Amino acid sequence: MTSKRDGEIMSGGAAGRKVAIVTGAGRGIGRETSIVLSSAGYAVECVDLDGDAAAETAKLVGGRATQLDVCDEVAVAEFVGTLDRCDVLVSNAGIWRFTPLLETPISEAIDVLRVNVIAPLIWIKSVAPLMAAGGGGSIVHLASTAARAIATATGVYPSSKAAVIALTEQAAVELGPLGIRVNAVGPGRIVTEGSSGRVDPDDSKVGGRALPLGRWGAPRDIADAIAFLCSPGSAYITGQVVWVDGGLTVATNEFLRVARNQPHSSAGQS
Repeated sequence: MTSKRDGEIMSGGAAGRKVAIVTGAGRGIGRETSIVLSSAGYAVECVDLDGDAAAETAKLVGGRATQLDVCDEVAVAEFVGTLDRCDVLVSNAGIWRFTPLLETPISEAIDVLRVNVIAPLIWIKSVAPLMAAGGGGSIVHLASTAARAIATATGVYPSSKAAVIALTEQAAVELGPLGIRVNAVGPGRIVTEGSSGRVDPDDSKVGGRALPLGRWGAPRDIADAIAFLCSPGSAYITGQVVWVDGGLTVATNEFLRVARNQPHSSAGQS
């Protein structure tokens, strides 16, 4: 079990503030989401396997940091047990291992599925009773356009994100009567600390121009969508995936054509 608390400045929400848990809060989309939710008035619980990164985010948002393995069912339950309330859960933590399927070690595939699919289920099971006791709340998962626009040599990552979508839909059906809404955000090409090292800057510029909105996304684009799904403005939305991809999923062929600098042709499109 891995669990370590840092910055004990609040317990279940300072001065009655609503509480938001963000996993993978140490960097990228998780950190930006923590910032946006804090600005919206939430007391943010910043959870990350990297305790130092979680502490940095917590310092930025005036929240509390917890070093935690999101797949550790016992540690997650113990952590949730320290809270007086939970109004929002953002299951952002995730990993990827990009290899061709025939070269993907089963142990590697299990790791990806464990973090990307099983962990969100663990968090649902731990948080839902507390959330329901407080009158309901909002759970947001991170899907991916990888579940819709399959690329080669991406291992089981697309499969894991497709499973997240199904989990989101099932949880929405089962938890709706408890006043809990469950949705997902589907990021497209987002430049984060985790992806920047794998992306050639020139390639990213070309790819961005190929999208209908003309650019690659940023963590703030995703964080704003997550915040919307946690807000009263989305009170009648559940079981949905909000694709935040600059139009990638509706213009995949055009994206590939421009990115590859190929002349326009309808051949091979369906």
